[in-house]
Amino acid sequence: MTTTLAKPEPPRSRPPRRQRTPRPVTSLGDRVFRMLTLGASLLILLALAGVFVFLFVKGAPGFTQAADVYGRASSFTGYVLPLLGGTVIAALIALLIAVPLAWGIALVISHYAPRFVAVPAAYLVDLLAAVPSVVFGLWGVVVLAPKMVPVFDFLNTYFGWIPIFSGDVSNSGRTIVTAGVVLAIMILPIITAITREVFSRTPRLNQEAALALGATRWEMMRLTVFPYGRSGMVSASMLGLGRALGETMAVAMVLSLGAWSDFKLLEPGNSSIAANIASKYKERSEELTSVLIATGLVLFLLTFVVNATARWIVGRSERRMASA
Repeated sequence: MTTTLAKPEPPRSRPPRRQRTPRPVTSLGDRVFRMLTLGASLLILLALAGVFVFLFVKGAPGFTQAADVYGRASSFTGYVLPLLGGTVIAALIALLIAVPLAWGIALVISHYAPRFVAVPAAYLVDLLAAVPSVVFGLWGVVVLAPKMVPVFDFLNTYFGWIPIFSGDVSNSGRTIVTAGVVLAIMILPIITAITREVFSRTPRLNQEAALALGATRWEMMRLTVFPYGRSGMVSASMLGLGRALGETMAVAMVLSLGAWSDFKLLEPGNSSIAANIASKYKERSEELTSVLIATGLVLFLLTFVVNATARWIVGRSERRMASA
């Protein structure tokens, strides 16, 4: 009879003890600074939420007022859609004019112009942001609008077959196109300043490497400066768009009273949401006030959507560049 001896089990190895990551030592100043920044961000969110709640509570009755309160429109939708169209069209015209001009100015100041020219030019562009909007509106009414009448006549005569240039041309020049040109000048310093800073922060090594490989100056800009500053260019453009959407006094002074009812850009009788609120808020009837606050809620939501879309585009561009 044979007996088999059981093999001794190997000693169990203990799992290695997880080393604790030492927490970074933070000073009192760091903790205070972190609390202040957190409080400031929460305060901004509370202010934004407070504005939304105010507009929603005060403007909710404006959605269901009697038909005579809306004037020629029979409902709130018919009242706000022409104003929303005027707001968007004026902002888009401003963006189409200001964005290429601002990018070109920023590129010249940051890479092409010598220092004795670039520094004064940057100061002059930045000074445009300090001019009050009332001054821009007064300049648009007195100087720009009469100068635009021959341009409108030319567009109507030779391009009247295009629907947006057809119709009766305004004799005063106070149309949605004039308002868009004024808004373009107003948002020009914002877009230029941000884009200039983004262009100037392009790594010098990348630019020199492109030039060393035989790229021309424009190819160097296209291959190194523009891809690096793409997110900043989009952010600057969206900030300018937000300023154009919410501008009040300049648009109210340039545009003649009335709602923008069709896609004919050269006709009088245009308005935007902000300009309509500024011109009619003095009437002070409770029903009309609720309608105006409701239109302000629509403008608030439109601006919020534009800024959120811009942040999404910027974040997507940054993630794409990080993974490249």
